[in-house]
Amino acid sequence: MILGSVVRDYRKRGKLTLKMVAAKAGVSEGFLSQVENNVNSPSVETLMKICDAIGVNASDILNRVEKQEKLILMRSSDWKDVDVPHTGFATLRFFPPENRTVIDSAILVVEPGTSIPVRKNIKNAQELLCILKGSLELIHGDRNFQLKKGDTVHFWSEPAKQKITNKSKDLATVLWVGTM
Repeated sequence: MILGSVVRDYRKRGKLTLKMVAAKAGVSEGFLSQVENNVNSPSVETLMKICDAIGVNASDILNRVEKQEKLILMRSSDWKDVDVPHTGFATLRFFPPENRTVIDSAILVVEPGTSIPVRKNIKNAQELLCILKGSLELIHGDRNFQLKKGDTVHFWSEPAKQKITNKSKDLATVLWVGTM
């Protein structure tokens, strides 16, 4: 379990929403979502504010984090109950930024009508998408692919020429893997 997962677990135990905790902690809902999904790491001061907003001691969270494994298992139940922020997608990272140096991976939960932003400053990288639930459209260069549950695609990243969009009426859940 990593910091964001622990924070989310305590927040949900307290039946608090992202919006409630973010407002009380003085951070944006998007930033709190990034922390919970291990996309961003808070400063010590910000972590203390988030803990206060949740009603938990920072030491309790850090003790759980300290005991974390080097192997992350994400069960389907972990991504079935995701709070999707106003951006229309949530990124559930397996590891925090400091542990992602060669490969990056995440479960992406994408609302209908939402496009996933392309990674910036990436050269000679590869990506893999495996559709776990729903469907997505991948535009890659001049090619267009309709991907549905069970489909997997592996491609060289072309940030200026690619777009991933959920054009369906249902939530899409995707395993994404990318080289750094």
